[in-house]
Order: sequence, then structure tokens, then C-alpha cells
Amino acid sequence: MSIGNSPEDDRPSVDPSPEDDRPSIGRALQQARIAAGLTVDEVSSSTRVRIPIVHAIEQDDFSRCGGDVYARGHIRTIARAVALDPDPVVAQYDADHGGRPAPTPAAPLFEAERIRPERGRPNWTAAMVAAIVAVIGFVGFTLFNGDDGNKDNHVAEGPAPQQKPTPTKPATTKPTNPKPDPSDSAIAAVPKDKVTVKLSVLDDKSWISAKSHNGKLLFDGTLLKGESKTFQDDERVDLILGNAGAIELYVNGKKVEDQFETGQVERLSYTKGDPEVG
Repeated sequence: MSIGNSPEDDRPSVDPSPEDDRPSIGRALQQARIAAGLTVDEVSSSTRVRIPIVHAIEQDDFSRCGGDVYARGHIRTIARAVALDPDPVVAQYDADHGGRPAPTPAAPLFEAERIRPERGRPNWTAAMVAAIVAVIGFVGFTLFNGDDGNKDNHVAEGPAPQQKPTPTKPATTKPTNPKPDPSDSAIAAVPKDKVTVKLSVLDDKSWISAKSHNGKLLFDGTLLKGESKTFQDDERVDLILGNAGAIELYVNGKKVEDQFETGQVERLSYTKGDPEVG
């Protein structure tokens, strides 16, 4: 009986993949945060991602994000806050969760405001014109009947002396001031001493947060497809867009041409002047 190597000894050894040695997404974000000297509270304040969600992401728990779209947005925002390149981290998340997800409806965090149409005001001008026409018709009818009665008396009593008609002055009408034509869009007449921001949701829906320069909350909720919101402030308007790719943005009457991605979370600030100034 010969002693030799077993077949198992002839199998090639498998070196571990370099990707297996890389830390998890949560561990990588946590290490970058600690290296940057930041606390979880400071990361939450700078990214507007709630503290429990930051803790959960650092533990590789993405169930509290509200879906893959928001999870990718939170990961990208936190990575930027801790000075970490967000693209490889997001790519790692996509690889761990079956690839980049298709756009999905955003989670309804808040009920959007219901835009109620204003009640139509009564048209007093038309009512006054109708009343004047009725009065003129009544006076004319009374005078016409009075003339018929006088004709009957003239036949019975004889011809009445002719009276010279009193000259009447032609009625003068005051020229009406022409009304200015309405502008094509209300956003085209924005005041120059304020900053005006208009948001319109073209498709899907998006969570919006807007604040004034002194931190006053102007709006915090979800806009549905086809809905719009306009915000004004004396100095600055700060925005957080939850699903920026679904939004059309106008600043001080000019359209912002930035191409935002679907599901991307954007933090923006605009001041008076052109969008580039903001």
C-alpha cells in the first residue's frame, strides 16, 4: 500500500476576497465619524437625520429608514457629513441589497396640505348695471304710459299748445382706466427685496422641509404629484428635499437647472438675487 497525498490535498487554496475584508456600511460610517471627531448628535444636527436612525445605520439596521430609496439617501448624506466618499458606500449597500432599487413611492410621513379653491365673490358691478337698466326701463315705461294718457285728453279737450322741447345735454361718460394685463405667472413678479422659492412636484411625491433665515419652520410635509408650494423670506430660505428628482425648482423667478436624482436627499439654501447667488 503506497502512501500519497489525498485528493483533498491537491485542491487549490481559495484566497479570501479583498471585499470580504472591508468593514460593513455601518462600521465604516462609525469609524469615519469617530475619525472626524464628531458625535452622533452632531451628525444628526448637520444632516437632519434623526438620532435613532443614525444609531441604527451604524449598527447596519436599515429598517428604520423607510425603504431602500431613503436608506440610500441617508447613507449618502451621513457619509458626506463624516468626510467619507459616499459613492462606494452606496454601491456596497446596493450590492448587499440586490442592486440599485427602482424608484418607489416615498413613505407618507406627513399629510400634504389640501389646496382649497377660494369661493367666488359676488359680481357687484354686474348687479349694479342690472339695477340701473331696470330703473331706466321702469322710468321709460311710466313716461310712455303718461304720454298715452295725455293724447287721450288732447282728443277730448282740443289741441294743446305746442311746447318747445328743452335741449338736453349729451351724457358724458368718464373714461375708464384700462386694467393691466395679468402676468403670465405669479412667480414672474417676485419682489426684488425678498427671496422667493417655488417648488412643484412633477411625478411621484416628495417630502419637503423649508425654514426662514431665523430658523422659523415655513413647511414640513409631503407634496403629492401636481402640487406646488411657494416660500418667501427677507434674507434666506433653507430647504431639505427628500425626493429631489421629482421636484421642479424656481428661485427668484428663475428655474434651477440642477439635475437631482430620484430618491436623493438635498439640502439647499437660497438668498436674494439669481439662483447662483443663493
